[in-house]
Amino acid sequence: MPENTPWEYSLYIPNDVRAVTVSRRTLRLILTLHGLIRLVDVAELLAAELVSNAVRHTKGPAALRVRWSAGVLRIGAWDADPAPPEPPQSLERLGEAEAEEGRGLALVRACADVWGWQPLAREGNRGKYVWCELAAARSTTPAPAEPPGARRALS
Repeated sequence: MPENTPWEYSLYIPNDVRAVTVSRRTLRLILTLHGLIRLVDVAELLAAELVSNAVRHTKGPAALRVRWSAGVLRIGAWDADPAPPEPPQSLERLGEAEAEEGRGLALVRACADVWGWQPLAREGNRGKYVWCELAAARSTTPAPAEPPGARRALS
């Protein structure tokens, strides 16, 4: 059962493609230890896309931030580039061969409950923070039980 106490973790990573794997594995461990195992698969995908974008499109360091509060998991990636992220493509374009850019944020938009970004410019901090949220209720609520002998209509 997920805990009610809010918590937050930050993982600072170098600009290295291996940081995506390190971030995913660290996130899996954090969520498992906090009893949020049902969110792990989607959260890993989201974190991988956000961190991959931070590493791929910037030259400086990055960070993965994970926060749990009021039944909502926020996953975000900070990078040193203040430029806004490219708008995500539509899901219909994801399969097209020429649609190389924008896939990550399209997946984030499709899988997260909400996502966004914000520029950072305080205390000499530059860059941006791209984030998304998952509500625990969407994954922890069991499907309603069907009465014995019930059949689902196939269309």
